[in-house]
Amino acid sequence: MDYFLQGPQWADFQRSLGRTVHEQSGPGWSFLAVEEANPAGKLLYAPYGPVAASLPAFDAALAALTELARSCGAVFVRIEPVDAGLAAPGAAGLLRGRGLQPAPVNQQPELSWIVDLDRDFKDVLADMKPVNRNLYRNIHKKGVTFRSSQDPAEISVLLEFLHMTAARNGFKPQSDEYLSQVARSLMPAGAATLFIAELDGAPIAAALAYDSADTRTYAHAALDDTHRKLSAGIPLLVTLMADAKDKGLKHVDLWGVAPEDQPDHKWAGFTAFKKSFGGRQVAYAGTWDLPVRKMRYAAYQLARRGAQAARKLLGTLRTELRARTSR
Repeated sequence: MDYFLQGPQWADFQRSLGRTVHEQSGPGWSFLAVEEANPAGKLLYAPYGPVAASLPAFDAALAALTELARSCGAVFVRIEPVDAGLAAPGAAGLLRGRGLQPAPVNQQPELSWIVDLDRDFKDVLADMKPVNRNLYRNIHKKGVTFRSSQDPAEISVLLEFLHMTAARNGFKPQSDEYLSQVARSLMPAGAATLFIAELDGAPIAAALAYDSADTRTYAHAALDDTHRKLSAGIPLLVTLMADAKDKGLKHVDLWGVAPEDQPDHKWAGFTAFKKSFGGRQVAYAGTWDLPVRKMRYAAYQLARRGAQAARKLLGTLRTELRARTSR
């Protein structure tokens, strides 16, 4: 699979935000790394990277990242291996042996759900739940139509629905300015497409997808709760897949899913939604840090753990205080 977050369009978008982006490559490896800042100082972050065809290529990429970090004054490098035999959880030993440490949190999902398109689309449909196939084939009878757009101005359709969903479910979506810049940077370049479901010509659902060389990534989606019973989000996603197939793409990445053994996970609901389209789970190694200025990084980790312990203690004290005052 070709990972959009390691592609040239994502580099252009990051630069449009005013960020410094580094791109390097060598025999069997490449990376896109963005300069970021955290309490430790400057870091280099390679989302779903570096890309490497083998362990020796991965080591070469890691060496290049380390040299780059030293030259630009970064305290550490943050990576998310997906290739070279380092994508599975069992690769932790190989990563630790190279001086890497698990990051405090995973930046990108550790588990994703992939639908493969390199087959007849009727076979893709056959893997879906019957209700998904039936909605895709018959929702037009209820006056619902679908269209795609690469006009950045139409991102307002998705933003409106995201505001509705956020108010209903109590989550914080990415800012309007961020997604508007995504649209301005990526949609005219053909790297992002907005799919819109309409009822009698009025939008009722929208989804934004990113395209790499062989993969479409399902990035953001929301719908108008007024028409929730139509379940337009389901045939909208199937339309997105069919369009990807028509464009010659080989995979649709439905993005993060919850672990199977965690039914109460906050992602459990949309994990069930994603799995209803057929497909397979992919496990990545997660997010890892490679300290470059080791003493500075160690001090950062110590301070972070101290702050975590203090927050935990404060939470315990507050719980005890509430318990006492309620008696």
